[in-house]
Amino acid sequence: MMQADLDVVVIGAGLSGIGVARYLKVNCPGKRFAILESKPRIGGTWDLFRYPGIRSDSDMHTMGYAFKPWKNAKAISDGESIRDYVQECADENGLTPLIRFEHRVIRAEYVSRDCLWTLTCATPEGEKVITCNFLFSAAGYYKHDEGYLPDFAGYDDFRGTIIHPQFWPEGFDHAGKTIAIIGSGATAVTLTPTLAETAKHVYQIQRSPTYVRARPMKDKVGNILKTIFPGQLGYSLTRWKIIWEGRMRRRRFAGDIEGLKAEMIGEVAKALGDTVDWKTHFTPSYWPGQQRICAIPDGDMFDVLKEGRATMVTGHIDRFTETGILMQDGSHIEADVIVTATGLVLDYFGGMEMTVDSQKVDPGKPLIFKGFMYSNVPNMIYFRGYTNASWTLKVDLVAEYACRLLNHMDRNGYTQVVPVAGSGDFATINTASLFTSGYFVRVAHRLPKHGTSFPWIHKQEYFWDRKTLKRGRVDDGTLTFSTGEGIVFPPEQLAGTGGTGRDIAAE
Repeated sequence: MMQADLDVVVIGAGLSGIGVARYLKVNCPGKRFAILESKPRIGGTWDLFRYPGIRSDSDMHTMGYAFKPWKNAKAISDGESIRDYVQECADENGLTPLIRFEHRVIRAEYVSRDCLWTLTCATPEGEKVITCNFLFSAAGYYKHDEGYLPDFAGYDDFRGTIIHPQFWPEGFDHAGKTIAIIGSGATAVTLTPTLAETAKHVYQIQRSPTYVRARPMKDKVGNILKTIFPGQLGYSLTRWKIIWEGRMRRRRFAGDIEGLKAEMIGEVAKALGDTVDWKTHFTPSYWPGQQRICAIPDGDMFDVLKEGRATMVTGHIDRFTETGILMQDGSHIEADVIVTATGLVLDYFGGMEMTVDSQKVDPGKPLIFKGFMYSNVPNMIYFRGYTNASWTLKVDLVAEYACRLLNHMDRNGYTQVVPVAGSGDFATINTASLFTSGYFVRVAHRLPKHGTSFPWIHKQEYFWDRKTLKRGRVDDGTLTFSTGEGIVFPPEQLAGTGGTGRDIAAE
């Protein structure tokens, strides 16, 4: 068996990757590992997105790490503070020297007879090859160098400035300008009140309404708990308070979805009063929970709408014109700047090609194993958070489990672990999805699949994951351990790709 350069490689030095690396260092102290980061800095999403007002859309007491208290008074925090938190974690735990910056993994090839991953990385000095026995992918779920742009007509006709939030120009001065923001998600509802502070006027154009909910920027009860019980205890109490509040809220989703919808829309109606047509602009056609609910910190977006500094526009865009946007109803929105907050391009493998014993791993073919591994792909764990709760809650659980898995393999002399799926497992693929966000729906055919029975299902539910990952046995019979058995994909996991829409690249 070939000797690997490293025991483990962690891909990504963002919020997930740094947290995973800390678990690895503490719980598996004998492992040799490195972190590969495609950019020259730590931070991932919180380094990439630098548009005005960038902030979390989850409470930082649960989006922060379980092991590292969030000390900032703001629970809904600005991007710079989150980036500093990630950097501080890396420095405190001696992880920064282990990061190899500007190493983008372009190919990952696994050979079962050697239990070895060979990673080909693009670097400023050319391609480099790194080998490892185990791969931890914390590369996120979207492409960092591309953003989604719908096929609107007339892009080239517009004489003003077009900006995608993923590539916000450094130092861009929007003061005194009329701005049209296209979008209805978290990015749009963040940009609207922020840009309205100094813009001449802001129009937020949405095809259809999204659920929004005002929430305090600061968690008063949480901050009191952290004052009374300094350090980890106060943070943990605050964290559990928020986790239980989320659980109760999700139970309401299931128990009285119609009542919850009426309550959420009623809150918006009360906040806006008669100053804004909330029935048109804030009454979604789908149920709460089918897309992420956008947080409105301290009601900032409602304030600028009521004050007339921003205007909601709901309808379909016909085309861009020389001076703005023409809507299908014939109305025209004049603008100096158009911001296309139109979404992400999902990318489940971090942009790398992957093979197992010379068989191509197509992202749209594998089954998802318990929400952190792919069918028939050995010695690899991916880290991806929740769509209905804070991202890091799931990452913490998977990272802890991953370390237990590695330690179990070491104790028993195993060098390979794989969630084996056969044709029978693929025969019961669940193609239905309750999550209807555009960035997910338009590429759903290219994403790993859910089965209909355990272990090929996973729930977007923290307590289910605690039972499965934190308290569940590693050797529960669902994983196959060996010292290097060959891997043969069933026909259902071979070949086939596809895609839709238009993607734009950073220039």
